[in-house]
Amino acid sequence: MEKISKRSRYRSGWHMAPLMLRYFLKIRFSGIAFTALMMCLVSNADAQNYPDRPIKLIVGYAPGGGTDLVARLVGPYLGRALGQSIVIENKPGAGGSAAASYVSKSKPDGYTLLISSASSVSIYPALNAKADYRQNQFAPVSQLTIAPLVLVVNKELGVRSVADLIKLAKASPGKLNYSSSGIGSGPHFAGVLFNEVANVQMTHVPFKSGSPAVISVVGGESQLTFATTPTVMQLIRSGQLTGLAVTSKDASPLVEGLPGMRAAGLLGYEIFQWNAIFAPAGTPPEVVNKLYAGIKAAMSNPAVKQSLESEGTEVFVSSSPEAFGNFLKSDTKFWERLISAGGIKAFE
Repeated sequence: MEKISKRSRYRSGWHMAPLMLRYFLKIRFSGIAFTALMMCLVSNADAQNYPDRPIKLIVGYAPGGGTDLVARLVGPYLGRALGQSIVIENKPGAGGSAAASYVSKSKPDGYTLLISSASSVSIYPALNAKADYRQNQFAPVSQLTIAPLVLVVNKELGVRSVADLIKLAKASPGKLNYSSSGIGSGPHFAGVLFNEVANVQMTHVPFKSGSPAVISVVGGESQLTFATTPTVMQLIRSGQLTGLAVTSKDASPLVEGLPGMRAAGLLGYEIFQWNAIFAPAGTPPEVVNKLYAGIKAAMSNPAVKQSLESEGTEVFVSSSPEAFGNFLKSDTKFWERLISAGGIKAFE
């Protein structure tokens, strides 16, 4: 048999195949790496140029509500700070969760943002196992506002203090009704916490929004509620409702003449509502930081502070996006504990 030399083998296609395969694989993976590098460079360039077009701020409630009001007061100042217009878009439904779901699935480029309270970002997913989004689908940017609720009672109840209310509730377990703006709302949780800390048993009566919940107390259908400042202050001043305290530990500058829960004698009680801005998860850190800087600049404007305080809420900006993310984790644990304590099973 003829001996095949090394030179012959090298000239044959069989020996060249592995070399050619390695060559083409090298080209292919180099192309993938090049494409990835270009995408990264484009992404970085987009982040550096951000924002170069209008930004949508999604509100999960109808125009005229508290969150919508904050968005429309803050929006123009935030737009000025960022050098772009802020377009307010209302997507009401399911306690704000429709808007949260929409933003959670939006492109993470900083041009679609959510303004929300704990209700849709923390509470709704915790209450609803079938929710189509989770809190980790958002990139926290910053808190904007913070406000206590106001504990008010029907004027005919004969109650003039928190101590009076606790005494009456203990004497009649389950007979006092407290109204709220719905299951899973801030006023609902305020009542759950009151039951727990005061060691009483009051019955929850949910309504579809805050106004009918307050009207039910004025009319005597319910005996008390925990309400936002704008919805009850005029009723307190006119004598149609009796204000007992604010739900923060200490008195609030937003509500003159009412004590905080500590001064009212209910130690260990504190609950408040907040609004904040979120981006979709995966938004570049450079974009989140630019948004945060714009929020910080906008909220430091005295006109913003004055306008918000006149509507019953205070400016409260997080010290950084990371700090807000840490707060959100602890705050969510607070709501989850109340869900368990109150035996709350569903979100309406």
